[in-house]
Amino acid sequence: MDRTPGRTRAGGAWNTAAALLILAVLLFPVYWMVVTALQPGSSVADAGLLPSSPGLDNFETALGSQGRPLLTSLVVASGAAAVCLVLAAPAAYALAQFGLRGGRTVVFGTLITQMVPGIVVANALYSAYAQLGLVNSLLGLVLADASLGLPFAIVLLRAFMVSIPSQVVEAALVDGAGRLTAFVRIVLPMSRNALITAGLFAFLFAWADFVFALTLNTTDDVRPVTLGIYQFIGAHVSDWGAVMATAVLSALPAAALLVVAQKYITAGITGGSVKQ
Repeated sequence: MDRTPGRTRAGGAWNTAAALLILAVLLFPVYWMVVTALQPGSSVADAGLLPSSPGLDNFETALGSQGRPLLTSLVVASGAAAVCLVLAAPAAYALAQFGLRGGRTVVFGTLITQMVPGIVVANALYSAYAQLGLVNSLLGLVLADASLGLPFAIVLLRAFMVSIPSQVVEAALVDGAGRLTAFVRIVLPMSRNALITAGLFAFLFAWADFVFALTLNTTDDVRPVTLGIYQFIGAHVSDWGAVMATAVLSALPAAALLVVAQKYITAGITGGSVKQ
C-alpha cells in the first residue's frame, strides 16, 4: 500500500530534523572553538554561547606566533600530496591494467602497511634520516608525510583505474602513442576525480601529522602547525582564546579544500565502485 503524500512529507520533515540535530551536535565543538577565539581575555569556562565583546586580538596573537608554522605546514602538505600522486598514479595503473601476477597480494600488503603504528615508522625513519642528513629538513618531512597517504592513494586510484576500458588505451597505442604517452594523456585525465580525491586525502594526512613532525625534528627550523600548537598550548595554557584562535586558523585550509573539492571527492570515491 502506497504512502499518502501527507505521511511522506511528515517522514521527510522528521528525517530532516534528525539530520539537523545530529549536525548541530557534531559542529558544536567547532562553534565553541570559534566563540572562544573571538572572546579576548576569557577562558573556556567563561565563554558564553555568543561572544559578549568579539574581537580579533586572539587571532593577531596566533598569527604572530604561528604564522611561520602554518606556512611550513602548507609547503609540507602540498609537497607530500604531490609526491604521493607521482608515486601512486603509475603504481595504481600497473596494478589495475597490466594483470600483474600477485597484484591482489600487493594491494592487500599495501593496506596492511596502514596498520603499522606511526611511532614505529617514525623511529625507523629517524635512524635512516640521521644517516642521510634529512633530520630537521623540509624534504625529509615531505617524504615522511607522503608515506601516510601513499597506501590509501594507491588503493583508491587502482579501484578507479580498473573501471577504465582497456580499449581506450589500446586505441591510443594503435595510433602510435607509447605507454607513457597514453598514461599521461588518456588515463590521467580520465582519472581526474580520483586524483583530486587521493591528493586531498594525502594533503589532509600530512596536514594533521604530529608524530613525524615531533620525531624527525629536533629544532624549530622546520615546525609544522601541529607541533606549533602543541608548543603554543604549553606556553599559553591560561590563554585559551589564543589557543582556540590558533586551532581555527589551522583548520581553515583543510576546511576550504574540503568545500571546494566536495564534488570531486564524491565522484572519486564512488567512481571505482562499478567494476572491481
